[in-house]
Amino acid sequence: MLRPQDLGEGERERWRALRAASALPRNPFMEPEFTDAVGLVRPRSRVAVVYEGREPVGFLPHERGRLGQGQALAYGVSDAQGAVLAPGLGLNADELMRACGLSSFAFDNLEAEQGLFVPHAAEEYASYVIDVEKGYETYESVLRAQSPKFLKTTLAKERRLGRQVGQVRFVFDERDPAALRTLTAWKSAQYRRTGRRDRFAQEWITRLVDALSGTRAPECSGTLSVLYAGDQPIAAHFGLRSSTVLACWFPAYETELAKFSPGLVLHLRMAESAAAEGIGLLDLGRGAAEYKDSLKTGELPVYEGAWSRPGVGAALHWLSREPSRRAHHFVRGRPRLAAAAARTLKGVGRLRRP
Repeated sequence: MLRPQDLGEGERERWRALRAASALPRNPFMEPEFTDAVGLVRPRSRVAVVYEGREPVGFLPHERGRLGQGQALAYGVSDAQGAVLAPGLGLNADELMRACGLSSFAFDNLEAEQGLFVPHAAEEYASYVIDVEKGYETYESVLRAQSPKFLKTTLAKERRLGRQVGQVRFVFDERDPAALRTLTAWKSAQYRRTGRRDRFAQEWITRLVDALSGTRAPECSGTLSVLYAGDQPIAAHFGLRSSTVLACWFPAYETELAKFSPGLVLHLRMAESAAAEGIGLLDLGRGAAEYKDSLKTGELPVYEGAWSRPGVGAALHWLSREPSRRAHHFVRGRPRLAAAAARTLKGVGRLRRP
């Protein structure tokens, strides 16, 4: 059991090799560099390293709370979670959890084919993806077939934006810290406006994004993409990229220019640039949204739930998470109730504004 910073280079290389050999998309949230960054801001972060003889054959990044309550690393923020294991490893969840000293292990974005933990999932969700493996032009042809009006309208708004506001310019990997501060301010305002908890009001999340913005590794690199009109940033996104996957994380835009759909234009240019960089997949994450329905070409399953064993720690986990999870699922499964809840959240957001 190690803190992330105590992993040796041999262990890190083995971790990367296991991910490279996996049939799953190489999501940067599952790389050791993401674990390193979380370890800087979450002191309870740990990595369980499984050995066969002297050979490391598995890794489980996680956080350990009081009474052994465990959760996936960066629970509530990370968009891909789980263990990194050699294929065919004879290991079960109970054995691993006992070795970790955990009474429970909660996850909310467990990736597919996590055989140890999927049997303990309570819900399956769709993570929406954009496939640009065959190039951006092929992606555009898919969009035209799926929704010709959407693509035509969005491209027309992009041209109008250039005429009325300023020449449209896109930077896929912007290094200007001021642009990142603009994005986080937009995102905080969006959270408040929609009545949701402001993630950037949590210091550890702000510090995590700052740390990742300076991370430059082949399979986990912080990437800030910005859409400009003239010299003015009008939409931006911060996420993580590997050699084959762009994990979309925090998008936002200037609401005063909403009529030009700058967020949609941003995502089209991100897809175009990602394809040019050799990235084949943009993962938009779980959670239904109109813009995702417009842009997606497919879906990947992710899971929410928890492994637990009888005891005080497991009972505390159930009391702290399960009632709210069930309430959310009940609302999401009933469109009229979900729409009413969204209206209520927006009303709360209006009351929060100064």
